[in-house]
Amino acid sequence: MSQIECKNLSVKYENRVVLEDVSFSIEEGDYLCIVGENGAGKSTLVKTILGLEGIKSGEIIFGDNLNKNEIGYLPQQTQAQKDFPASVYEVVLSGCLNSRGMNPFYSSKDKKLANEMIKSLNIENIKKKSFRELSGGQQQRVLLARALCATKKIIVLDEPITGLDPTVTREMYSLIKEINNNGITIIMVSHDINFAINNANKILHLKKKIKFFGYTQDYIESEVGRKFIGGADID
Repeated sequence: MSQIECKNLSVKYENRVVLEDVSFSIEEGDYLCIVGENGAGKSTLVKTILGLEGIKSGEIIFGDNLNKNEIGYLPQQTQAQKDFPASVYEVVLSGCLNSRGMNPFYSSKDKKLANEMIKSLNIENIKKKSFRELSGGQQQRVLLARALCATKKIIVLDEPITGLDPTVTREMYSLIKEINNNGITIIMVSHDINFAINNANKILHLKKKIKFFGYTQDYIESEVGRKFIGGADID
């Protein structure tokens, strides 16, 4: 059964239809890249899946083995988030909040998980540092560790490498691929079409409506894929 299925999904934002009649499904273990031009509705789609945007019509169905609060999320960062005055450990630990329910206190299990994620992403040496003092690449590693604290099933990433230098970008891509290889489903919004076709097993190309959804090799061979990879606008 699909982990997430969108059926005839339409979303309206400020009296403008941003997504129209969008239908696709995500299977366990998929690595889906959502691509398209600026303003195509990519970020709106992932925010709608996460419940951060309302649905005009259609529905989102979560599989029997997935609850909405079991999805890890790495959003595009705002300047206010970059300046967040908390330690690396506190930021990572906050990824356990969704699993706390009405309990405001972190358990020893939560703290153990946070330390495990810090270790797995090789950020132990900055564990006590303030998040606001870190480089962009370090902040993204911390936020990825935070997202992993929220889930063992699926992570949504919205342009996770924006503003990073080429070396750090390659490191982030490698980390994300490793996470997927360990069995966690990845949904990523990306402007990097070359990365998408070299790493994702499925591509969703949006321009308000779906222009393509399917396996990466089929996308590469499709008309819409050939145009976009070649740098042409998609009608």
